Amino acid sequence: MPASKYDAIPLLPANRAPLSPEYPWPNGNKAAVFLSFDVDAESAWTAKDPKNYERLVTVSYGGFEARVGVAKLLELLRQQELKATFFITGWSVEAHPAMCEAILKDGHEIGHHGFHHLLPDPGDPLIVDELEKGLDSLKRRLGVVPVGYRAPLGESCEELRVLLKQHGFLYSSSWRDDVRPYRHLLADNTPGIIELPVTMTYDDWMYGLTHRFSPRPLFPREHVLSIWNDELAETRDWGGLITTVLHPQVSGRPMRLKLLREFLDGVKTYGDVWITTGEEIAKHFAACEAKSA
Repeated sequence: MPASKYDAIPLLPANRAPLSPEYPWPNGNKAAVFLSFDVDAESAWTAKDPKNYERLVTVSYGGFEARVGVAKLLELLRQQELKATFFITGWSVEAHPAMCEAILKDGHEIGHHGFHHLLPDPGDPLIVDELEKGLDSLKRRLGVVPVGYRAPLGESCEELRVLLKQHGFLYSSSWRDDVRPYRHLLADNTPGIIELPVTMTYDDWMYGLTHRFSPRPLFPREHVLSIWNDELAETRDWGGLITTVLHPQVSGRPMRLKLLREFLDGVKTYGDVWITTGEEIAKHFAACEAKSA
């Protein structure tokens, strides 16, 4: 029988990190919500095809973030007295510095989200360039050296995991394989950075955006709120972590903002769910890890 390309797949789990330790959440909390936003702006669309920059209605979806979406979300977070993490592409920092400065001024964490929002596919020659150009923009424009990273388009690979460690990142928030934080184990069996897994249930793009490139029915507020509340209730019972993947070009729109406000109000009613940034959660994990060593 001829060799198949599938014969090269190792007979091992792709992620060989130990199971997540069940460290207690601080201050008696039963669970945590990592409140995070991906600020892609127009780069969400130009990453698919640079010519989209000339398709002015297509990129206007992303342009909504700087014109309206981010400001409305910052207003909501001030009203809620909450801090969040904004993962921003380097292109967005360069093109919309005032928008990014407003996020920083309000005291939110700023994380790395690539430069052109390109998918970090294994072997892609642009992986290093995307990481280093993004770091340069955040430092030069905002004076920020990020500790958190979220992979554009939700992908990662071994080369990227090694690069994140080499560049001193504390955590990534990209993987979908757990309900609690854990530490990566690299292919050479050395520890990697901390992972704050993403909960796809809270990716607003899936429910609230439709376009000819990604056509899908929009979900009504009642359906999304029901999904989010049910996931929260069970995750809280498990003592787990919810990580949101919200986009200002989706959740910064009127009905979606109302939905987010209602969800956050509901989270607060529990009184024992920690709503915070990725940096705070990762630092808590690292402290518990050091204490248990």
